[in-house]
Amino acid sequence: MQLDLWFVYFITCVGLSLSPGPNGLLALTHGALHGSRKTLFTIWGGSVGFIVVIALCMFGIGALIKSSLIWLSILKWAGGLYLVWLGIQVWRSPAITTTVNSGVNAVNSWWLLRQGMLASLTNPKGLLFFSAFLPQFIDPNRSMVLQFVVMAATFVATECVVEFILASSASRIRRWLQNVGRAFNRVCGGIFVAIGVALPLRTL
Repeated sequence: MQLDLWFVYFITCVGLSLSPGPNGLLALTHGALHGSRKTLFTIWGGSVGFIVVIALCMFGIGALIKSSLIWLSILKWAGGLYLVWLGIQVWRSPAITTTVNSGVNAVNSWWLLRQGMLASLTNPKGLLFFSAFLPQFIDPNRSMVLQFVVMAATFVATECVVEFILASSASRIRRWLQNVGRAFNRVCGGIFVAIGVALPLRTL
């Protein structure tokens, strides 16, 4: 990939990472509940999911799903149900305190990793977006594997930085979050549920 084309791709990745989405919201919520250091596992899990999604799109499976209404519908409903379940879990989370309490902080790191990964894997909008977005930057005369490495690394690095900033910001405003009690959890949980419900119904 030429440097000027990569720069355009990088700027686009920054814009995509800054736009609201399940992984960013999850990083914000986990940052408030568990602290930014623990939330690194959530971010890493999301990164693994994004690498898988980009690989699927670049090597043709994204186009197959895009052309199949049945698979697209299954993916939409699975993603929607997962986001609803995730929203309920966030809604029921205990109120945030000024210090990360030991019960919350003791949450299993692999559980956080899995939540981040599932949030990116079960979002069909991401799969469809990358299926339409990545071909704009692919050079058929160059190695697909090398282009995959460059594109995946660029997007994942950008996404990790943005999500870590969100998680760190959440931990710094913990005192304010304590004052609003469980309302913060319910707002975030409600957004997850709303996205989960709207996602499979958008094309009905």
